Amino acid sequence: MTNKRALYRNRRAGKVAGVCAGIAEYFNLETWLVRVAVVSIFLLGGSAIIFVGYIALWMILDEKPVEKQQDAADLTVKKKVWQAGEPAKQALQDVSSRFHTLESRLRAIETYVTSDQYELKRQINNL
Repeated sequence: MTNKRALYRNRRAGKVAGVCAGIAEYFNLETWLVRVAVVSIFLLGGSAIIFVGYIALWMILDEKPVEKQQDAADLTVKKKVWQAGEPAKQALQDVSSRFHTLESRLRAIETYVTSDQYELKRQINNL
């Protein structure tokens, strides 16, 4: 598994073209923080540069490819407020919920495998 990162537009998480969302994802920042920075620079005098830069990135950057469902091993926990990811408490609750679900399923499987019904079905199938 390679850890190559690439800069993409993220239209699913974006408001206009996904440029700010893509930049935020690339630098592991919250999207709102990048948007605030871009709007602040736009309003404080760099309007032409930011506008042209945004349009250029919109045209140059490829759209982010569709990924599979995020796995539990890919869980990212934010350490600072401006970083992207889940807050530690939410991540702990999510992991705890997943383990509780897995434990319930495992108990159901153990109950079935140790039952007489399982042994009877196994013997019938062996005939």
